[in-house]
Amino acid sequence: MTIRARITLLFTAIVASLLLVFCLIIYLLAEGHRRNEFYERLRAEAFASVELLFGRETISPELFKLLDKNKITVLNQEEIIIYNQANQIIYESGTDYLNIAPPILHQVRQQEEVHLRRGNREIVGVYHPQPDQPYVVFASAVDLYGFSKQRNLRLLLAAGWLAATAVVLGAGWFFAGKFLQPINRVIGQVDNITASRLDLRVDEGNGRDEMGRLAYRFNQMLDRLEESFQLQRTFVSNASHELRTPLTAITGQLEVALLTDHTAEELRNVLGSVLEDVRQLNRLSNGLLTLAGINPNEPLTSFTAVRIDELLWQLRSEIGKMQPSCTIRLEMDGFPENESGLSLKGNESLLRIALLNLLENGCKFSPDHTVGVKLTFLPDYLMLEFQNQGVPIPAEEIPFIFKPFYRGSQSRHLPGHGIGLSLTERIIRLHQGSILVQSTAVAGTSFTVILPRKF
Repeated sequence: MTIRARITLLFTAIVASLLLVFCLIIYLLAEGHRRNEFYERLRAEAFASVELLFGRETISPELFKLLDKNKITVLNQEEIIIYNQANQIIYESGTDYLNIAPPILHQVRQQEEVHLRRGNREIVGVYHPQPDQPYVVFASAVDLYGFSKQRNLRLLLAAGWLAATAVVLGAGWFFAGKFLQPINRVIGQVDNITASRLDLRVDEGNGRDEMGRLAYRFNQMLDRLEESFQLQRTFVSNASHELRTPLTAITGQLEVALLTDHTAEELRNVLGSVLEDVRQLNRLSNGLLTLAGINPNEPLTSFTAVRIDELLWQLRSEIGKMQPSCTIRLEMDGFPENESGLSLKGNESLLRIALLNLLENGCKFSPDHTVGVKLTFLPDYLMLEFQNQGVPIPAEEIPFIFKPFYRGSQSRHLPGHGIGLSLTERIIRLHQGSILVQSTAVAGTSFTVILPRKF
């Protein structure tokens, strides 16, 4: 069953139930009013009969029966029965509609008025005290006119309820369709979105109601999907190109070495060059695998307390062994009093990769192979500044330096694959941090990393 049908049926059921309760209340109130009114008329008939027959000014029973016979003052199928104190009938209208048992006579004397019903016949028994002796009077009749009005009211209410239910059903179907129209429009727009047309977006409407917010969230999801697809295509294209270059160089050097005879020294030089290409290929492969495995939108759970100051000292020592010409100057500011202020929550192996990339880039692009690092301890954050005096990055290239495989104009003559900064930026985002770049001819190039202690 569709949502439109369920909404229509639920709305119709609720309104129809309320209308049914309303009709029942009207009918029961009308029936109660009819019954009370008719009982009051029967009571008046009972007292009038006693007064006319046994009051101060009386008429003969024969005359009263004559009036009764000609239906001058009586109700439909009316019968009057009067009992004396000895439970003997002293007057009866003669129609023989009633048969009163002695317990009912006793009940009337105790309660002074009793209402009974036998089929359509309604009966009122009253106790009427007289100076000479008390009487028990029973007046009964059939309220044909009242029953006819109730039957007409019942038919009118039933027909009105059915008509109103039909109208509510149609109105519910119409308004449910109008209500679900934005959903149907979104469904139609979503059907047009395919893997080759991820640039399409759904209409957000006014953006303030639930459907607008749903469409907005869906568009956000499409933005992430489009970005992921584009990154995947770019990654595959650039990775294949970057992997092909060292493999082609290795293949060419080995083919040349096999074509002619070489001395041991020449072969050693060829093997050394091949080894360097293999090392670059290894670094490239490791970088690609790490880059592909990090998604900033899916944070890792293996986070522990990491001492950034100790990590920087370790990296300084490692770079000094691998690149003796590289100089790293460390400076710390705002050193906390307790040891817990030196740590932040993070993944140590990934932070090592990010900081190592920034240090190696600083050494590579600086003319004197010197990079300055300033670590500032703040109450809720750690701030690291990596400074080098290399060729400044053009302002128009700064927005692209964190894209995978992008290499600036100042780095074309230097070895590299354009993976380091992209990998670093993803790691920083994974730790809910940020990285800023400033590059001028006077101050050089500065990378500022801000990492929260906890998140």
